[in-house]
Amino acid sequence: MDRLASTSALNLARSLYEAGIRDEPVLKAVANTPRERFLDAALGHKAYENTALPIGQGQTISQPYIVARMTEIILQCKPQKVLEIGTGSGYQAAILAQLVPQLCTVERIKSLQIQARQRLKKLDLHNIAFKYGDGWQGWPSKGPYDAIMVTAAAASVPTALVEQLTDGGVLVIPVGETSQQLLKVTRQGDKFVSEAIEVVRFVPLINGELA
Repeated sequence: MDRLASTSALNLARSLYEAGIRDEPVLKAVANTPRERFLDAALGHKAYENTALPIGQGQTISQPYIVARMTEIILQCKPQKVLEIGTGSGYQAAILAQLVPQLCTVERIKSLQIQARQRLKKLDLHNIAFKYGDGWQGWPSKGPYDAIMVTAAAASVPTALVEQLTDGGVLVIPVGETSQQLLKVTRQGDKFVSEAIEVVRFVPLINGELA
């Protein structure tokens, strides 16, 4: 990153700390990630604001706070292999890839997947496997996963995803339509225990449709 971007990313990390994010590796990853590279040039001046921004195709790059919050929750189970549903711009993947040994990420919009892959390659993040496909179904052949993060809101928790968790594994997912809750779902053998984290706002998770 250039000096200005580096300073802006550091200031963003500090603002996230003030907002309640306490995981130091997460804050360090935010400070080390050039968010402007995941946006169109016309929105570059907004890159380090704590807000969601459009990335085309009706999708958004998530608010940095919620990126950090979801990552913080994922890291509590010390995952070795993580599945991300909804690659989008690639920003969330860039944060995760700095913090876990292996990341698999699925995106249903081909143009977004191609752009994200290019961006992440330029950042020398090579522990990421990419799939173009229906995120609702996960990526069974690469599983099971210690943690799964979903970056779009489902009407209900997808059965296919919780079945791809290891025992003790965690799914972090926004659930709901008009009103959404961020849920943490922990697998305990054949049982799944849900915990509501906070109210959120995400674009919907599309089931079965590729673009």
